[in-house]
Amino acid sequence: MAGIGDDGRVDRPDLIASDVDGTLLTPMERMTRRTLDVLGRVQGAEVPFVLVSGRPPRWIPPVASQADITGYAVCANGAALYDIGSDKVLSVRGLDPVMLHDVADAVLSALPGAHLAAERVGETAHDQSVPQFLAEERFRNPWNGATAPHGEGESEPATRAEVLGKTAIKLLVSVGWMTSDEMAHAARQMLGDAVDITFSTNAGLIEISAPDVTKASGLAEVAELADVAAEAVIAFGDMPNDVEMLRWAGHGVAMANGHPSVLASADEIAAANTEDGVARVLERWF
Repeated sequence: MAGIGDDGRVDRPDLIASDVDGTLLTPMERMTRRTLDVLGRVQGAEVPFVLVSGRPPRWIPPVASQADITGYAVCANGAALYDIGSDKVLSVRGLDPVMLHDVADAVLSALPGAHLAAERVGETAHDQSVPQFLAEERFRNPWNGATAPHGEGESEPATRAEVLGKTAIKLLVSVGWMTSDEMAHAARQMLGDAVDITFSTNAGLIEISAPDVTKASGLAEVAELADVAAEAVIAFGDMPNDVEMLRWAGHGVAMANGHPSVLASADEIAAANTEDGVARVLERWF
C-alpha cells in the first residue's frame, strides 16, 4: 500500500484526487501538455484519477474529455458522485426544501441584501427533465460576469420561492460588496455547524451544502468503492473548499496560488497551477 514511508518519503499513491479550477486547469480552463502527458502515464498505470470539484456534474465532461478521464468525479463539493464514463449521477446528498428555507432565512439575516441560487442535479449530467440551476435576478455569478448565465442547463431568473422549492445539491449566496471570506464568517456565526459553508472564489460568493458534506466525504466514498485507504491517497487543491480533502488524504498538496487556509492545511506546497504544479508532483512516480 502507498503512504508515508519510515524515511518520510511519500510512496506512489494508489489513488489521485485533484480539484479542477485553480489546480488542474490553467486560467484558460485547459490542461497543459505536461499535465496531459503525466495523466496519460497515470492511466497507463491503472491508478484511479478522480476529479473533485465544486462544479456540478454538467460542468465536468469538458474537463474530463481533455485527458480522456472516464472514472469518478466528486461534484458540488461532495454533494454528488458522478460516473463520467457512464454519464450517471450515482449518489446525492442534498438540502431538502425545508432545510433550504431555514438556511436561507438565517443567511439573509446574517447577510442582508444577499441573493440566492440553487444547484440541482438529475440522473445524468445534462438531464433535461431537471432545471439544474435557478438564480434570483440579481444573483451575481463571479464566473460569468455580473449575472447568472442563461445557457444550456440554466434557467431564466427565478423567484426566491422557485430557488428554494426543490432539493438542491448546493445553495449559492452572493453579495457584491463583500469578500467570500467575510461572508463565510458572518454565515458561520449565524448557522454554526448546521450546514457546511465554504467557498471556491473570494469574489463575494459562498456555497452551502448539507451538514458534513465536503470534498473529503465525497472522496471517501470513492476511495471505499476503489478499496483504497485514505493513507494511500494524494489530493491537490487551492481553495477553502479543498481544506477537508487535503487533511483527509494521506498526502495533501496545496498549490502555491492557494488560499492561506489551504497552504496551512497541506503536507506539501506545489508550484502554481500556471506552472504545472500537479504534473511536477506526479512526475515523481509516473
